[in-house]
Amino acid sequence: MHVQEWLETVPAVSIYLLVGVVIGLESLGIPLPGEIVLVSSALLASQHGDIDPVVLGACASAGAIIGDSIGYAIGRRGGRPLLAWLGGKFPKHFGAPQIALAERSFEKWGMWAVFFGRFVALLRIFAGPLAGVLRMPYWKFLIANVLGGIVWAGGTTAVIYSVGVVAEAWLKRFSWLGLLAAVLIGVISMLVLKNRAKKAAEQADLPVPAPEPDAVRAAD
Repeated sequence: MHVQEWLETVPAVSIYLLVGVVIGLESLGIPLPGEIVLVSSALLASQHGDIDPVVLGACASAGAIIGDSIGYAIGRRGGRPLLAWLGGKFPKHFGAPQIALAERSFEKWGMWAVFFGRFVALLRIFAGPLAGVLRMPYWKFLIANVLGGIVWAGGTTAVIYSVGVVAEAWLKRFSWLGLLAAVLIGVISMLVLKNRAKKAAEQADLPVPAPEPDAVRAAD
């Protein structure tokens, strides 16, 4: 059963709790589809008046902030051995390459990595525990965590809810084929942008080659 179809059978209060708990556990460091659940719930809210998008966004924000804070505390207490243990349990999410990428992001951006990491699936799982492991001052983490949680969860809810309302109006005027074409164009554009961003990040991380000895002597 599709996630949204299943959510339609759940009472509104249960959906608020579900979204908050799933996003909280994901922020804690457990690989769960928090973003999928939030998007599906926001779309459902746009089609059914029983679900308040404001309450939904607030529950998602609270789950993100609380989950990240607990993850920070666990990471600060567990340290590097915790990352090694997680790597053994979830190698696809906490393997050496993923941890190295997250650490480079934290070293380069600091508290901004916590804020912007909320919008990236990999860093969203890592942000709390890794900030604790790296001993980031809690006040810095808290500011970035609160702002990132509110902007990501509240913004995602608002955007998806608005898209759902507009899509429902479009369906009264256009065929499903036109809507499907629009969705495909959007997905393809997103994938192209993500691929270009990934290549740019990889090129930025490439080491600068050392000059050849002959070239150095020639320069002298």
